[in-house]
Amino acid sequence: MSKEKDKLRIAAFGFRSIPLREGCAGADKFAIELFPRLVKLGHTVTGYNRLYPGQEPLCTEYKGVRIINFKTFRHKGLDTLYHSCRSTFHIIFRNTGKIVHIQNGGNSIWALFLRLAGKKVFISQDGVDWNREKWPWYGKLFLRASSFLTAYLPNQVIFDNVYAKALFEGKFRRKYLFIPFGSDVSEFEDNDEVFKKFGITKKGFFLFVGRFIPDKGLHYLIPAFERVNTEKKLVLVGGSPNPSDYEKKLLSTKDSRIMSLGYVYGDDTLRLMKNAYCYIQPSDVEGLSPVILNVMGIGTPIICSDIKENIFAVSDTALLFGKGNTESLRNAIETSLKETGTLNENARRAKERATELFSWDKVAADHQEIFRNY
Repeated sequence: MSKEKDKLRIAAFGFRSIPLREGCAGADKFAIELFPRLVKLGHTVTGYNRLYPGQEPLCTEYKGVRIINFKTFRHKGLDTLYHSCRSTFHIIFRNTGKIVHIQNGGNSIWALFLRLAGKKVFISQDGVDWNREKWPWYGKLFLRASSFLTAYLPNQVIFDNVYAKALFEGKFRRKYLFIPFGSDVSEFEDNDEVFKKFGITKKGFFLFVGRFIPDKGLHYLIPAFERVNTEKKLVLVGGSPNPSDYEKKLLSTKDSRIMSLGYVYGDDTLRLMKNAYCYIQPSDVEGLSPVILNVMGIGTPIICSDIKENIFAVSDTALLFGKGNTESLRNAIETSLKETGTLNENARRAKERATELFSWDKVAADHQEIFRNY
């Protein structure tokens, strides 16, 4: 426990919900891993949750993190700005933190008001947001403009993606910080309930977990899997916060082997990861994927696209396919079915790599030092 004078008062926003609920993604996984660990280090943390229409608060405290719930509305992008604006001025006028941790560079504008109010502001940036296909042209334009604010307004920017860090440093001629995500997961009981519930067999399925948005590449995965001759299933977990025509088209497949389970949370997600035959990550755009790191840490084989962010995580411990190439993905799936020995050896080496390089406790300790020293 830190001495009283060394305690930090931290306020955080830019994620959706602690604990996880429908619509959550990587930023939320990051939040539930980092902030309770900062509390354990002796600091106070206040997190700001979003409540969409029809949602009720899940809690007002989570593993020592104080939770403040603000209602917002369902409109891609604008809901985030509205919630972040409310969070910003609540932090300023209620003084809920001296240190403010913001996720997502699209929220950078609020760093101006926070710094004018005397706060120390840190932004976590996971990737090049304006490259994500989920955003319309005006969203991409806003995110490009926000990158200039991200570069100059906060006390420091923390990247989990070395390539995005290098891009920002080259563009803005400034030095930024890098802290990867962790891969370790909490201990969990490996029972059979989730498999009975959905009628699936352990090691009898390929798995994808994430949002159903173009960035994630499901429009390559589903047609690739449809062309593979196997009795194994393809299990899809997640969805998009605001279901779109894209998602509806994906789920209109006639292949009975492809199952969409909707949102699955907590230990049940980990049970699915542990007992999948292989995890598939077909993304076009990623930061440092917390799902890939979790799967590595659990010891399940991985197939993923050959984008440099994925390669940074897995190195040579996964089967890779060409980004956006459905035929290459089909070949990778077929290879995984034929070469089970290589597949399982890759998983063993991936677990060793995850244990050695990616630790959530170290992530928390590194954030503590940055919050103190910048």
